[in-house]
Amino acid sequence: MLTCITHSPEETAHLAGTIGKIIHEGTVICLDGELGVGKTLFVRALARTLGVESDVTSPTFNLMNIYEGVCPIVHFDLYRIASEEELEDIGFYEYAEASEGIILIEWAEKFPDAMPEDRLQVRIDALDGEDRQFTFAAEGEKSRCLLGELNNIVDREH
Repeated sequence: MLTCITHSPEETAHLAGTIGKIIHEGTVICLDGELGVGKTLFVRALARTLGVESDVTSPTFNLMNIYEGVCPIVHFDLYRIASEEELEDIGFYEYAEASEGIILIEWAEKFPDAMPEDRLQVRIDALDGEDRQFTFAAEGEKSRCLLGELNNIVDREH
């Protein structure tokens, strides 16, 4: 597990950019935290680092957006999904279990049993003001390796 704190949206973007420099195709990142805590900001900065030039927005109403960068980036927002059956309807499993691209899932905590076995869990909690605490945990061998790399390069205080 890795915990670090950012003190501004710019520091949050920098943290996401740092992660974007070391992730590989096939990586799944699950982002959890309350509304407005910065999940989409994190995704936007990560996508920019990965070469996405188009506007990166929350897919709250679309449920899924696909962006083209150095590889496809599939961004899910499960906030409005009410059941695991709906995940099937939107093609979640086909994308989440694919080895191509990078998969980013907001509100993954709603359906923990439906998440891929190998994933990086990112919990974002609001502290005072613009301070955010990021807690990273890994499930699966590939994500444990990624977390090990993050432990070596991420400042605990941004």
